[in-house]
Amino acid sequence: MASVVHIAGSAYRRIGARMLVSSNGTWVGGISGGCLEGDALRRSQQAIYSTSPSTVTYDTMDDDANELGVGLGCNGIIKVLFTPIDSDDSDNVIEVLKKIVGANRSAILLQVIAAAQKQFLGQAKLIQETESDYDFCGVNSQVLQLQIEQVRIKRRPQIITVINNHDEELQILVEYLRPEMRLVIIGDNYDVISLVGIAQVMGWEIHLVGREKKISKNLYQQADKIYEYEAIDQVPIDEFTAVVLMTHDYNWDLKLLPVLLAKQSPYLGVLGPKKRMHKIKAEYTGQLATKIAEVHGPVGLDIGAESPEEIAISIVAEIIATFRNREGTSLKLRKDTIHERT
Repeated sequence: MASVVHIAGSAYRRIGARMLVSSNGTWVGGISGGCLEGDALRRSQQAIYSTSPSTVTYDTMDDDANELGVGLGCNGIIKVLFTPIDSDDSDNVIEVLKKIVGANRSAILLQVIAAAQKQFLGQAKLIQETESDYDFCGVNSQVLQLQIEQVRIKRRPQIITVINNHDEELQILVEYLRPEMRLVIIGDNYDVISLVGIAQVMGWEIHLVGREKKISKNLYQQADKIYEYEAIDQVPIDEFTAVVLMTHDYNWDLKLLPVLLAKQSPYLGVLGPKKRMHKIKAEYTGQLATKIAEVHGPVGLDIGAESPEEIAISIVAEIIATFRNREGTSLKLRKDTIHERT
């Protein structure tokens, strides 16, 4: 497992980007835009055969075209941890990460990224939201608890340097892991197909609400779960869920919106023109009228989308922007760096 554990300056991927390499040279994931993967593949195989973890720092500040054989153009420093996976070790990083898959809640990953003793390098521990066991590599649990709480609040990784109870200095990456994004699509017309397709490429968990008889057979294979409109209360919606209402039915929208607003999803979008949205808003008064003002309607970013595929792209882009607290404007207009500084 090759993992990005530290970045200074610019980089294509951020801390937490991972690349899983097998001994036969096949790999999935990535740690850059393609410029480091070749060297990372070679170093990963070295780690496999030596059964020893290591870290490598790629310095692209000088943009030397002879370095690694390519002109990187990133102007950053990227530190990568190469961890061999022992399938007999129940605490290897793969098994640790498996615990968060499908958990539908966030977690904290602790991983040693620098140590004088190689026995600690690469060791990892997952801290679930409800857990209070901070025993890790002999480090003071109160120190870890304080750092873990800070990362939970900021939802951004931190690197800490600590001394364990054997007087050994360790650098530990404290990483916030979000659960898989869940997308709830409400509608059963043909334009749903494009949105489901893009969400599947994104690796999102897809829940589809509509008339089962109208939903195409392919969608039964792509969606994680399908519901009838009347079962809307059974759809799981939490702080990591986006909801898109695209029924093309005014009465269904009026009926479903109060139910969806009560579930307090961070993103609720409604398909349709502005006039239709104004008409819907006029139907509500009091607290509901206040809440509906926060709805993304018309849904999607303004990219001039026309076809179902383009509209789906604009919707997914707006969802990402909302969850990352961005405006969704052109990057060339951004005054700060592309990625927030860690």
